[in-house]
Amino acid sequence: MTSDLLATPRPPGVRSHVPSDPHLDDLPARGVVGDPAASGAPVLDIVIPVYDEERDLEPCVRTLAARLATLPFTATITVVDNASRDRTWDVAVRLAAELSGVRALRLRDKGRGRALRAAWSTSPAQVLAYTDVDLSTDLAALLPLVAPLVSRHSDVAIGSRLAHGARIVRGPRREALSRGYNLLLRTALQVGFSDAQCGFKAVRADVARALLPQVRDEEWFFDTELLVLAERSGLRIHEVPVDWHDDPDSRVDIGSTVLADLRGVWRLLGSGAGRAGRRGEPVPRVTAAGRDPGPQLVQQLFRFAGVGVASTAAYAVLYLALRPLAGAFLANALALLLTALANTAANRRLTFGVRDAAGAAGDHVVGLLAFGVGLLVTSGALGFLHALDPGAGRVTELAVLVVASGFATVLRFVALRLRIAPAAA
Repeated sequence: MTSDLLATPRPPGVRSHVPSDPHLDDLPARGVVGDPAASGAPVLDIVIPVYDEERDLEPCVRTLAARLATLPFTATITVVDNASRDRTWDVAVRLAAELSGVRALRLRDKGRGRALRAAWSTSPAQVLAYTDVDLSTDLAALLPLVAPLVSRHSDVAIGSRLAHGARIVRGPRREALSRGYNLLLRTALQVGFSDAQCGFKAVRADVARALLPQVRDEEWFFDTELLVLAERSGLRIHEVPVDWHDDPDSRVDIGSTVLADLRGVWRLLGSGAGRAGRRGEPVPRVTAAGRDPGPQLVQQLFRFAGVGVASTAAYAVLYLALRPLAGAFLANALALLLTALANTAANRRLTFGVRDAAGAAGDHVVGLLAFGVGLLVTSGALGFLHALDPGAGRVTELAVLVVASGFATVLRFVALRLRIAPAAA
């Protein structure tokens, strides 16, 4: 086994990995250049994870360094090279040698979570942060992001593109995916934060040392898992609305990232990551089975219908956003899966009055079984439509899918009521 951090012996929480590519065997024995803490521990260390960014790295570091120089406390920059194949490491080394307060780390394996774990675990700073190399987030939000952590008013801080006051520029597809994902988190995991994926976050070092050993993901889901764990622990999460511009040259593989995020959400559901209630809310009255008695049948039908309308709208938006990327059948499956998870979580809480995490995994299994039937029905309807009319447009496809999903909706209500209502009786 080979340490994924090519530096001093790996810190707690940084796991070892076999190199993912034999072409990386010529990496240097040490992967740390520069020592920003030589003149004393900085207040802030901001990390830039990079992969094949030889063109954008230098302007990013110089722009960020100029901004840090205006802060009322000491701050450093850590560049983490995620096994780049171009000259990114050479640029990072040169910047670390040339600029005071810059260090560079090199990893054998890719993964934003892996990069943040490695850098944050070895940093002497009091506050740890990161930003994407494209600087999509306006750095005017940097001081508002970290100031509540420096003052110890808050424990974690996130830039939010969905908070009131944020200004964003991006295409409708990525907008729909972002809002759909964060809606899934709020309904399935009952989180309170608004934006899990913005590449602009900070955490107090003592909080990071407590949370990092619990975070399992090493890639894009790292942020979400860290935030869910922080909120479950009762930590204070500060949100800052940001100005954000989409990077048209983004290296993110949207399809694989969506699937990885769904796996992560499912894992957290299975581990009981959903909370019983928001901080400060009264604990709901539960029966011996651990469930709120909940509303009766007529109320359940109305609430289920409301959730169904919202789910159908979310499904339509997700399908239209994913259709150009994944094709009709995969887009249908992904949109159904996302809305099935969100639908089950919303119905647990709103339709059947279940506010605790007990039994959540079993409820979601039942919901996913209904999803499986719905997938068969809608895929069959889609196949039948294409057999009749190979040139059918997206609006026609969507209309057929919405009608076909009605059967699955009825099945979901019956299945969830049989599963949940007896436990709450």
